[in-house]
Amino acid sequence: MPQVIPSFWSLPAEQVLDQLKSSHQGLSRQEAQQRLTQYGANSLKQKRQSSTLLLLLNQFKSPIILILIAAAVLSSFLGDVIDTIIILTIVLISGLLGFWQERGARDAVTKLLALVQVKATVLRDGQSQEISNEEVVPGDIVLLAAGDSIPGDCLILESKDLSVNEAALTGETYPADKLGGVLPNEVGLSQRTNTLYMGTNAISGTAKAVVMQTGKQTEFGKVSERLKLRPPETEFERGLGKFGYFLMEVTLILVVLIFVANVYLQRPVLQSFLFSLALAVGLTPQLLPAIVSVNLARGAKQMAKKQVIVKRLSAIENFGSMNVFCTDKTGTLTEGEVKIHAAVDVEGKESDRVLLYAYLNAASESGYVNPIDAAIRQHKQFDISAYQKLDEVPYDFNRKRLSILLKKDNRNLIVTKGALKAILNVCSTVETGDGKTIDIAMQQDKIQLRAEELGSEGFRVLGVAYRNCVACVSSDDNRNSFSKDDETNMTFLGYLALFDPPKADIADTLKELGQLGVTTKMITGDSRAVAISIIEQVGLPKPKVLTGGELQELSDEALMHRVGKINVFAEVEPNQKERIIIALKKTGNVVGYLGDGINDASALHAADVGISVESSVDVAKEAADIVLMQKDLNVLVEGVKEGRVTFANTLKYVFMATSANFGNMFSMAGISLVLPFLPLLPSQILLTNLLTDFPEMTIATDRVDREMVNKPRRMNITFIRNFMVVFGLLSSVFDYLTFAALLLLLHANSAQFRTGWFMESVISASMIVLVIRTRQSILTSKPGKYLLTATIAIAIVTLLIPYTPVAGLLGFQPLPIEFLLVLAAIVGLYIICAENVKRIFYQHVQS
Repeated sequence: MPQVIPSFWSLPAEQVLDQLKSSHQGLSRQEAQQRLTQYGANSLKQKRQSSTLLLLLNQFKSPIILILIAAAVLSSFLGDVIDTIIILTIVLISGLLGFWQERGARDAVTKLLALVQVKATVLRDGQSQEISNEEVVPGDIVLLAAGDSIPGDCLILESKDLSVNEAALTGETYPADKLGGVLPNEVGLSQRTNTLYMGTNAISGTAKAVVMQTGKQTEFGKVSERLKLRPPETEFERGLGKFGYFLMEVTLILVVLIFVANVYLQRPVLQSFLFSLALAVGLTPQLLPAIVSVNLARGAKQMAKKQVIVKRLSAIENFGSMNVFCTDKTGTLTEGEVKIHAAVDVEGKESDRVLLYAYLNAASESGYVNPIDAAIRQHKQFDISAYQKLDEVPYDFNRKRLSILLKKDNRNLIVTKGALKAILNVCSTVETGDGKTIDIAMQQDKIQLRAEELGSEGFRVLGVAYRNCVACVSSDDNRNSFSKDDETNMTFLGYLALFDPPKADIADTLKELGQLGVTTKMITGDSRAVAISIIEQVGLPKPKVLTGGELQELSDEALMHRVGKINVFAEVEPNQKERIIIALKKTGNVVGYLGDGINDASALHAADVGISVESSVDVAKEAADIVLMQKDLNVLVEGVKEGRVTFANTLKYVFMATSANFGNMFSMAGISLVLPFLPLLPSQILLTNLLTDFPEMTIATDRVDREMVNKPRRMNITFIRNFMVVFGLLSSVFDYLTFAALLLLLHANSAQFRTGWFMESVISASMIVLVIRTRQSILTSKPGKYLLTATIAIAIVTLLIPYTPVAGLLGFQPLPIEFLLVLAAIVGLYIICAENVKRIFYQHVQS
């Protein structure tokens, strides 16, 4: 376990480093590797990659399976060794199949997640390098900047205007300012200003800190251990849970009734018990977890080929069900390459002075990296060697400003750049075109009018201001006299007009999203005019705009009534994004949100599907369920389609489990009450269940009809129950027709009855998959090659088993040709009827 240094926040940094056997240059690579081995991975979730044996044993943890194994072993002591071996062999094969499928799914997902690991910047051997957060160990020196996740509980060694969002841990809404120093021993968790906590993230500024605790030893780790935190269930997961409980209830009732009835009919107690348990296995879709895992893992692999990485498999269903998609404009609707259109003074004239001051600000910043500063630096370069940077107050999403303190010719100068409203709020004067300085109140209307003119042309407008500050000085200790409080009584200098052109193919992409039943809504901090201009350029419907100011005046109930009709949210504050997402969800939508910034984390958490991009800041990537390797909506479109394919194929197994399997087992339970012998021996029931599982394991590779992809769909338990009743009854009708044919027409003995019923049951259950896998005709919707091949192969194997040497061991015997012809006719008639019932069913029942 990591070494615990009690109350480390109350100790000097040098003493802490000494006790950790670390230094300002960090650990050596060798020492870090030793500590990783000693302390374990820096993760709140226990790594189970090596627990292959546990995964295998989990295949046999079902109570029904365990009871069946125990009963089979008991029967061996009573002399029925062959049946015991057969039953245990079938159970083992079934378990191995599930294990093989789940291990493959787990390994595939592990490889995908490695592509989007959140990384930390640490010092190793004195050199800065990026490593996975899981590799961070106590004693590591981490370098932090705005947007970074805190990789462990840390003590600050150095900091510069560091502000941290600790809401996930302390519940405090506002960011906490952090700086180095020594605090009293008794200070509370939320007052430890020299301490950083795992699970929080930097909003602004920079820092150098030493890691004190990792993983479950952190404050966040202790909370998660107590609460056993897990992501909320998706609708799909809840639906599967309800479906499982429903089948469990039906299974238990049938098992008890059949066992009691067989005992009452004076059949052997042990054989009756094994028959009842085997029947329960037949009714239970024990491969459902494996099938779901395989389908989702394969879907994740297919999505990865299309540059979409799934972090949480269960989110695939929500991704496919998504009918509202919310996004910012930058980099998704637009090219994401900000360019400078013009730098103008308050008179609207081109101004090199405005551009110079903007360049001084952008070239000197060292905090939050952003494309606007890069665009300013690239637009035109100035010789600023005469200016010396003294200090800066980094940009943050509350102030929406960046200020730089410069020195030239013994004169201190503050240059501030940011959102126009945020700049005007700190200005008391304005510099006119002829260089005069006048009171800003005289120019307020003129300034706003000029900004609106630029905005209406589609330009984003920033403000530039300055102040000569004789009193402003900067010291090298952690008590800088230059701070955001100095952003006052400034002089407004002019505007920067920026533009980010729409992507060339974005109109077609948005149209395709619309055809998939997904409504796109833009949420942006830009002005109303800029937002409307972009929407008109990208071809979205006539914009219906709600601004952040208007949103602020609305109650949650009023917002719910309006949110569905709005397609553009402009001038939105970061904390308003979450309100919009929640309002959309409350009105019955499945909402996806694409965000890549520091201020997007809460909205990503609130959305049904949080979507980020690989280049996002850590906190956005951590909060997301799905990560796009490219910030491109074409990638998103392909991901939505693949998500729906995965969901559709998963439902096919559910339909299978609720139709032929259920019908067959229900029929077998009924006929066992009137026959003088068991319709199938326990080993034969298990073999039937095993063989019908083979085609179903290929469902993940099956083709999906276009109609299943063209609109969002959800897990509908009512629809599944209706499907089960209709197709389960249809299956039972043909089961009893088979019983009648075998007993009354063909006069089969017990062995012939079991053989004939086994063959009809397996072949019809396999063939019916080809029918229920599609809403279309079996003749027009072609199954995937693996599903078709597996179905044909199982039919052939089933026909051959009674004619092989193992037939006698299994209790089968070869059937005359007339038996085979009658059974073939029944299966053929079943397929034809199922096709017609399916057509009628989908005409009258909505999914």
